[in-house]
Amino acid sequence: MNLEIIQASPEHEPILANLLQLYSHDFSEFHDIDLGPDGRFIYKDLPRYFRESNRHAFLVRTDGMWAGFALVRRGSQISGADDVWDMAEFFVVRGCRRRGAGTEIARRMWSRFPGKWEVRVMEANRPAHHFWERAIALFAGREIVPAAVENDGEAWWVYSFEAGGGARQD
Repeated sequence: MNLEIIQASPEHEPILANLLQLYSHDFSEFHDIDLGPDGRFIYKDLPRYFRESNRHAFLVRTDGMWAGFALVRRGSQISGADDVWDMAEFFVVRGCRRRGAGTEIARRMWSRFPGKWEVRVMEANRPAHHFWERAIALFAGREIVPAAVENDGEAWWVYSFEAGGGARQD
């Protein structure tokens, strides 16, 4: 599988918005997400990824086809710490799952942004919990035990770890 990660620019916003529909649909299994009046899921923070310097949007292609995205932001959503990278949203289309694409995308994000990281996983999202547990352990070289956190009435598992500098950035 040929994996390509592209830093999204404003002209990519419609593509990212379309992929966010698939992501939101998948996520609605674990969290109440309402459809807007036009029958689409709303992701109100998307425009911020193209105008705020602490937010970074990436699109992913496998073998030339759109396959997912990663939204990374600076600042902890749990503690409020400014020096933490947060994997705000992460999505791989179903046809590309269980083939190593997600693990490789995550590895490249962590390598691209060295420092402290948090990955938040909704407690109800068991498949994501298993994915992140494995992907983070492979990257860190050891198991990272998540902390149980409640935030805005939702139960989360939060993985905290350090991504060292000098890692491969492709």
